[in-house]
Amino acid sequence: MRYFMISLGCPKNTVDAEDMGLLLNTGGHRPVSDPADADVLLVNTCGFIESARAESLFVLHDLAEQKRPGQQLIATGCLSQRAGAELAEQVPGLDGILGTRRWAEVLTLVERLGQRRQRTETCTWVGDPVGAESGARIRLRGRVPRVALQGRSAYLKIAEGCSAPCAFCAIPLIKGPLRSRPVHDIIADAQHLGGKGVEEIIVIAQDTTAYGQDRGEQDALPVLLETLISAVPEVSWIRIMYAYPQHISPRLIETMARHPQICHYLDLPLQHAHPDTLGRMRRPTDVDRVRRLIEALRKAMPDIALRTSFIVGYPGETEGEFRALAAFAQETQFDKVGVFTYSPEQGTAAYDLPDPIPEEVQAERYDRLMGQQQAISLARNQAQVGRTLGVLIEGQGEAEYEGADVDDTEEISLVSVGRSYRDAPEIDGLVLIEEAVEPGRIVPVRITGALEYDLVGTPQ
Repeated sequence: MRYFMISLGCPKNTVDAEDMGLLLNTGGHRPVSDPADADVLLVNTCGFIESARAESLFVLHDLAEQKRPGQQLIATGCLSQRAGAELAEQVPGLDGILGTRRWAEVLTLVERLGQRRQRTETCTWVGDPVGAESGARIRLRGRVPRVALQGRSAYLKIAEGCSAPCAFCAIPLIKGPLRSRPVHDIIADAQHLGGKGVEEIIVIAQDTTAYGQDRGEQDALPVLLETLISAVPEVSWIRIMYAYPQHISPRLIETMARHPQICHYLDLPLQHAHPDTLGRMRRPTDVDRVRRLIEALRKAMPDIALRTSFIVGYPGETEGEFRALAAFAQETQFDKVGVFTYSPEQGTAAYDLPDPIPEEVQAERYDRLMGQQQAISLARNQAQVGRTLGVLIEGQGEAEYEGADVDDTEEISLVSVGRSYRDAPEIDGLVLIEEAVEPGRIVPVRITGALEYDLVGTPQ
């Protein structure tokens, strides 16, 4: 059969989608790029926050309305795990539901649906209720890689699930507790990627710095990174994402600083900076410890790019608490910041907290913090002017000069776009190069200009 798959949400979802595609390909099924050409339509949904759920439902409804007779529509992923029964009711034409705990049964489900002569009134639901023991029924004949190729970059998942107690987060409900992958499996995947010419491996998990804790191992990430570096010397960049601040050890900092292969980049989601708000979030409340961590990172790697994320409008957040957050952001001068308004998630400890913040207040605080950060980001980017950075070229396009007539070809220039070590794919900025450069290579680029989120440069 031919299948069409779309994956929504974070890179961790992308990895799961690629794994399901691998299983389907192994079973003799063929991917297609146009849903009209497919026998099976798969939507790997995201259910993390309300906006992600709305996007998943929109895509499911859109494909359901376009379905021709004989096509089968399957919802997989986080929203399927969290609200499978509701999906069956809300999406007429949905034929199968597969939760995150049993994604490896996608081949069985697709083949089961393919044997049906006509649609029945109920979905084939191959999912576990929220809170079920994760992975209990998954049995594979062979090891499935936990990677997702994105051009010359690739995501490499080192763990599933999360055991952190954050009050606002539904991930443990969806993915279950932390389950670290065996080192030999991770290394085999990395070597596979290196053999394909991948220039950048992006190490991901819900919390990369918790790797190994479910096996009683403390500070296991630096050991894994050392092994990874030895195993794939041909890979230019190894990027670490989603590092829980309280799990970042002196050994991890030293390992990052000592190995040029590891990008001097770290994403440490802080969520807030006032102890009272952090306490209601069930996050560590020692903000001074975070300050010392940032100082240690910058001392060991003066050129490090630091990213974080903040939630504004959390229940009970006073104006004073928000101002403390804004003052902290101004003081610490993060290179990249993502700001999110609070999204109440049913089943989480924060869902029934008193003192909700009105939406208009949340929006106003979002605008204030993002406006402040834009000025910081511009200044941090301007500090890069004059540096020569290695840039992974990802594509080419046409740039129109501001105010130019689109019909005037003399005002259109061919540019190349890429990323330096300072930019993770999809969430950070780009480096714009004012001439054509072959994609797929890391080239030295002299930075000549800076925008709020992007850099401009010329190849050396």
